[in-house]
Amino acid sequence: MEALWSVFTSYLNHFLFGIYPYICAGIFLVGSLLRFDRDQYTWRSGSSQLLRSHQLRWGSNLFHFGILFIFLGHFVGLLTPHWVYDIVITAGQKQVLAIVVGGIAGALVFVGLSLLLHRRLFDLRIRRTSTGIDIAILALLWVQASLGLITLPFSLAHLDGSMMMALSEWAQRIVTLRAGAADYVLEAALPFKMHMVLGMTLFLLTPFSRLVHIFSIPVWYLFRSWQIVRHRGGATARPGPVAAPHVAARRVS
Repeated sequence: MEALWSVFTSYLNHFLFGIYPYICAGIFLVGSLLRFDRDQYTWRSGSSQLLRSHQLRWGSNLFHFGILFIFLGHFVGLLTPHWVYDIVITAGQKQVLAIVVGGIAGALVFVGLSLLLHRRLFDLRIRRTSTGIDIAILALLWVQASLGLITLPFSLAHLDGSMMMALSEWAQRIVTLRAGAADYVLEAALPFKMHMVLGMTLFLLTPFSRLVHIFSIPVWYLFRSWQIVRHRGGATARPGPVAAPHVAARRVS
């Protein structure tokens, strides 16, 4: 029985970390191209600020600020060959840097996502205008951020940088289409594996959700023109001629 379990776990590890990454990457690329070609109108983040801006500003800013650091950290940390940074920083020092910076950025993402998820679940108007995939993506991102924070104590047990080196070798072998990538994460702790699998799954789901707007890189958004928002008079307005609606100009996220 033990031998059978060993074979099963070995096969599962090979599938999840040797085959599944390419399935996710293929769907991510092809699905995103097809969506852009056939349904460009849905290629947006779907802002709900007009319905209720409370919690959105803090939640969105904390999430996006933190996720940018995390994305860049993962991209550079995992895909940069060891010999490139070895002359400046050791693997152990890189591990400590990743724990500190990643922990701070992860905490920002976690708080931001908590605010955004609470807002979408408990505000009735926003809940009614949300699709199932909107809520599912937010929930999965929240779980992913939680798993990332959970991996920090396990990273502290590898201050020599061994785990960092193993994960980097796995990522680089996947990107360069080299065999044996899954072997490097066979002994990784369960939280690391769950974090990796869910991260790949988020890429798989991107073409079917609002996450596709990450491709747009809307730099112009910082310099957008003001949007005119008109507010009708309240129910307590005095009888008499109809007053002109109150006009306000503001930027909408």
